[in-house]
Amino acid sequence: MEKLKMTSKATVADNVESLRHLFPSCVTETTDTASGSTELRVDFDALRQELQDYIIDEGAERYRLDWPGKRAALLASNAPIAKTLRPSVEESSEFHSTNNLLIEGDNLDALKLLQQSYLGSVKLIYIDPPYNTGNDFIYADDFSESAGDYFEKSLQKDTEKNRLVANTDSSGRFHSAWLSMIYSRLRLARSLLRNDGVIFISIDDGEVHNLRKICDEIFGEANFVANVIWEKKYAPSNDARWFSDNHDHILVYAREKNAWKPRALPRSDAQNERYTNRDNDLRGPWKSSDLSVKSYSAAYDYEIVTPSGRVVNPPHGSCWRVSKARFAEMVKDNRIWFGEDGSNVPSVKRFLSEVKDGVVPLTIWKFQEVGHNQAGRQEIKRLFGGQAYFDGPKPISLLRRIIYLSGAENDDIILDFFAGSGTTAHATFEANAEDGASRRVVLVQLDEHIDPSSEAGKAGFANISDITKERIRLSGKEVLSASYHANWNRDVGFRVFKVDTSNMKDVYYRPDELKQSDLLDMVDNVKEGRTAEDLLFQVLVDWGVDLTLPIRRETVQGKTVFFVDDNALVACFDRGVSEDLVKELAGFDPLRVVFRDNGFVSDAVKINVEQIFRQLSPTTDVKSI
Repeated sequence: MEKLKMTSKATVADNVESLRHLFPSCVTETTDTASGSTELRVDFDALRQELQDYIIDEGAERYRLDWPGKRAALLASNAPIAKTLRPSVEESSEFHSTNNLLIEGDNLDALKLLQQSYLGSVKLIYIDPPYNTGNDFIYADDFSESAGDYFEKSLQKDTEKNRLVANTDSSGRFHSAWLSMIYSRLRLARSLLRNDGVIFISIDDGEVHNLRKICDEIFGEANFVANVIWEKKYAPSNDARWFSDNHDHILVYAREKNAWKPRALPRSDAQNERYTNRDNDLRGPWKSSDLSVKSYSAAYDYEIVTPSGRVVNPPHGSCWRVSKARFAEMVKDNRIWFGEDGSNVPSVKRFLSEVKDGVVPLTIWKFQEVGHNQAGRQEIKRLFGGQAYFDGPKPISLLRRIIYLSGAENDDIILDFFAGSGTTAHATFEANAEDGASRRVVLVQLDEHIDPSSEAGKAGFANISDITKERIRLSGKEVLSASYHANWNRDVGFRVFKVDTSNMKDVYYRPDELKQSDLLDMVDNVKEGRTAEDLLFQVLVDWGVDLTLPIRRETVQGKTVFFVDDNALVACFDRGVSEDLVKELAGFDPLRVVFRDNGFVSDAVKINVEQIFRQLSPTTDVKSI
């Protein structure tokens, strides 16, 4: 019976498989000297011959962004981790019915653990990463340790939950450290986006130039959509030394630009008021539009005689936008306006009834339209009884605009892996309540320790993620207390998961490193203190099953059995599994089934499991942990 790997997805292996599909002759089998197993490896000499004319010589000049630590960041994004997501039912809200997730822990680990379950499934990613001010973000400063040490490394905090490294501007790697942090995470984020997905990234002037180059590399320069300027302040800062910093940037990249376009914004009353009906046209209100264009064509350069007899030519260096024959047709159809007295330069009548339902979004977002930082702060204070526990939280209206433009609709997934105060969840709840959709939100937030002497610490919050959870709860109650769409499922809950070390003992995968004294300890390969629910969700992560699917817990022949989404996956981690129980579970015809490797009453039963399913439920995928 095949065992589950119980580590995060190995992206390098996937890349090798992709190369094997494109260039079969460039991937060959070799023997691993450590394990003695046969593995696939890339023959770079053969690959170089296949791509000879497109290979850059070593040392040749090239256009790219480079920094100390980039290679380590690339390795960090590719390296698998022996970690898992442990459920916390007591900290969740509506755990058994919600489709939303909140993951506590390092977002690099979380993104790796989400690769299997949410690969190519996310419609919108919004992140507001820590700006590079020198002391407000955490990163793994050293990726040079062994794989074993890296697997053991947990949440980038020490045992006292203090930050390991602060990126101070006195560091020689001031920019490099920030770039390494964001680079590895964006590489993983891209693979989660759907083909018609999009990512919005908030950033300030400090790193926008570098972030733009990183995103060009990861998402492709051709998939750049816009650099939105958001007016984050409504008043100037008169104490500024040079200029008052009143804006932030929001970089927008599509996963595949030809597959995504922003939804048109609704027309405002002010925009509609520009349309009038000065000649009582039966087609309704209209406004005039310039008939001339600057892209010159001799065929479109002709004289026009107005109804008053005035001769009009296009402006110097310009021409008319339509041909002479087409112009005559438009005059006949009353689509040309010559003014009240018939002597004006002709213009085109654009009818309100014929324009698009919406307007193309601009790259400048004024605070009157999408809010400002003070609005975000007041929203937090309103929920927390006058206390603002976050600096500069984004306003709900800004996220509402982003969600709308993304085109996220029913059951679409919205991901924010720098969740902060939880504004993305709040905005998603409001959007769902308004139009009745059931957009799903996945948040990731580091459980960074809060100083007990701070206002948040005095209020009883131990970690930043505790505030995030409370903000989501309070915002959900607020949204439910107001009017909402009749078709909305009213899902304002969230399942809490915590990034933790694997549920499996660290040594059981390396028999070559075992000592005889370890064998008794190996009778049980599950760590002490880990529950059946812990094991279940590690299996879901490893197998790539949606982490929000409904789970039913039943007792079958005296054993605890989990049914995930009815029969999508059936799991039993109890000991003493008999052949009769195996046959009964096979009767449910599950898509997947998993047992504990040492959970069978005898070796004979363990050996017969696959044969039993082959006879009674041949399509079931059978594995063990």
